[in-house]
Amino acid sequence: MAHWNLLYDLYERRIRAELDPDSVPRHVGVILDGNRRWARSIGTTASHGHRAGAGKIQEFLEWADEAGVEIVTLWMLSTDNLERDPEELAELFDIIIAAVRTLAAQGRWRLTIVGDLSLLKPELADALREASDATSQTEGMQVNIAVSYGGRHEIADAVKSFLREASDDGRTLDEVADSLTDADITGHLYTKGQPDPDLVIRTSGEQRLSGFMMWQSVHSEYYFCEAYWPDFRRVDFLRALRSYGQRERRMGR
Repeated sequence: MAHWNLLYDLYERRIRAELDPDSVPRHVGVILDGNRRWARSIGTTASHGHRAGAGKIQEFLEWADEAGVEIVTLWMLSTDNLERDPEELAELFDIIIAAVRTLAAQGRWRLTIVGDLSLLKPELADALREASDATSQTEGMQVNIAVSYGGRHEIADAVKSFLREASDDGRTLDEVADSLTDADITGHLYTKGQPDPDLVIRTSGEQRLSGFMMWQSVHSEYYFCEAYWPDFRRVDFLRALRSYGQRERRMGR
């Protein structure tokens, strides 16, 4: 075992040496996928998998912070997930809230909840807001916790918000239609005021976004990792950073 640990450490150091400190993504989005499949692979319960996945989050944030990432967005619960078995969903909410409270208690990162909290029970939404608010004055890496989040739902919410604002300003529908721009939608997203993700990582081997940050990720680089989220290692993250640093970003040009 010591032999393998030594080889692993040497390999990790080699990847670190290959990283360009000037090519670190400013904003990294992560689709935390594979908790349930990881649990099945070792013959345990889905809740065990969710707890193992939650336990990986702080470790990942430490890696990202150390690498110089400024913003991390973690997709922890989608709007589609709200249709899961009620018993599993109740356990999952307990795990998510405990994880968010633990992150807030670290006093290292500024947390923001992104998603439609109106779809949750009031006590759950309040618990998430309370944990987030407790970090509002924290100077550190920005961590977006995407809960009750769906990309299409976010865009629809942004349009609704923009239209309500235009209505309050006394503008007609025709006036709004004639002047509507991309910037109007961007300014009403859950992540308004933040730069778009430079790199999006998805674990578990699935190669799709499933609606994650659909508007914001139009020019993002994607990295798909075979490991289930609970098995995601620092070397996997370093590989993602290395891959990102080796790419030529054209930004649609």
